[in-house]
Amino acid sequence: MASVAAGYLPILLFLGVALALSIGFVVLPMLVSRVTGAHQPNPEKLSEYECGFPAFEDSRMRFDVRFYLVAILFIIFDLEAAFLFPWAVSLAGTGMASWIAMMIFLGELALGLAYAWKKGALEWE
Repeated sequence: MASVAAGYLPILLFLGVALALSIGFVVLPMLVSRVTGAHQPNPEKLSEYECGFPAFEDSRMRFDVRFYLVAILFIIFDLEAAFLFPWAVSLAGTGMASWIAMMIFLGELALGLAYAWKKGALEWE
C-alpha cells in the first residue's frame, strides 16, 4: 500500500509547486501593490486602454461574421506557415514523396484562399 502512495508523490509535488508558483505570480503582486500603495484606482487608471476611446455600444453586442471568417483564415494560414518551416528543414531526408504531398497540401490551401477571396470573405465594407 505504501508503494502505491509513493507513486503519487511526484504528482503531489508537481501540484504543490504549481500552486506555490500561481500564488507567487498572481496573489503576491496584488498584495504587494496594496501594501506599497500602488493600488490607487482613479478614473484615468480605470479608463479604456486597448483601443484608446470609450466603447460606444454595449460590450455584449453581436459581431459581424466577417470578424470570425478573417480570424479562421488567419489561423489556417498561420498554422500552414508554422508547419511549412520544419518540413522545409527536413526536406532533404524525406524525399520526393514528401515534396509532392506538400505541394498537394499547398494547392488545396491556395484553392481555399481563392474560394474565400471570390466569395468576398476578405472584403470590408
